[in-house]
Amino acid sequence: MAYEFKLPDLGEGLTEGEIARWLVSEGQEIGEDDPLVEIQTDKTTVEIPSPAAGTVTSILVEEGKVVPVGTVLVVIGGDSGDGAPRVEPKRQAVSQPAPAAKGRATPLVRKIAQELGVDLDSLTGTGPQGRVTEEDVRGAAASGEGRREPLRGVRRVIAEHMARAHREVPAVTWVEECDFSGVDLEVLVPIVLKAVAESLQAFPELNARLERDEIVFLDRYDLGVAVQTDAGLLVPVVRDCDSRSVDELGAEVRRLAESARAGKLAPEELRGSTFTVTSAGKLGGLLQTPIVNHPEVAILSIGRIGERPVVRDGAVVAARVGYVSVTFDHRVVDGARAAEFGLDVIRRLEQR
Repeated sequence: MAYEFKLPDLGEGLTEGEIARWLVSEGQEIGEDDPLVEIQTDKTTVEIPSPAAGTVTSILVEEGKVVPVGTVLVVIGGDSGDGAPRVEPKRQAVSQPAPAAKGRATPLVRKIAQELGVDLDSLTGTGPQGRVTEEDVRGAAASGEGRREPLRGVRRVIAEHMARAHREVPAVTWVEECDFSGVDLEVLVPIVLKAVAESLQAFPELNARLERDEIVFLDRYDLGVAVQTDAGLLVPVVRDCDSRSVDELGAEVRRLAESARAGKLAPEELRGSTFTVTSAGKLGGLLQTPIVNHPEVAILSIGRIGERPVVRDGAVVAARVGYVSVTFDHRVVDGARAAEFGLDVIRRLEQR
């Protein structure tokens, strides 16, 4: 008897997932709990085991496709004809309008086509009365350029998340320098996490989210930490940053970073952050204006730290300086409060 395996509900309100990679092929014999498929969702990849043993009769959704929860992905057991049918586009006979005359375009569009080497007669215009537009020409010119690959996996999720944040959040960035001379840069991230968690307690509007017409002030301090991986930028969450020691935070940051780079983060380790911290490192430039990690309302970034000339008591001396930037959602946080928060974090770092 055939077993139809459907995309399961992976929790956290997720309604769809991407088929990142099939771990089996049609005709293969598998056992119960053998690795079946990797599902990409919410910045992590989840390996799902097979719920049944038998022959993989039909794989119904190809890699790279995004489908809703409940979609039949694969059929195990039974005859090849017993499974759910593959979805094929319906072919319908429809009356087609007579094609518009080829090559109709304004003199300006003709000039652009000539400069870009585009044959107007090869294009179907999208303008009035079938005229070829400038967009038609430029699209044709660009269509053959460069290597192309689909936006998939972590990169697709990042693109959607960043586009939403940029579209919805009116972001402003505040920047100030900080003297890191007293900070052990080997444990920079956990020290910053601790300082940020302490400052957030005095500035609750930065440890919040905007839900419709309400500001939700959160009483936990679970901070996201941006980690660069081969698959893209991931933001695992360090829980309870207000109550853990710097050593404890350091151990947790290392564990999460190693899991992120190995692709072994659990979905819950990427969810529920209240604020995000990112350290650009040696390649990050002097300062950054990072995008707010929606649905949070602020993110703090540490730029490249190095020896720079500063004035102390009227004399120019060398100090280990870096820039601290706070990007915030101006709907929730006023500029003065964001600046006060940033200065409070800096004060805590400089007093270590």
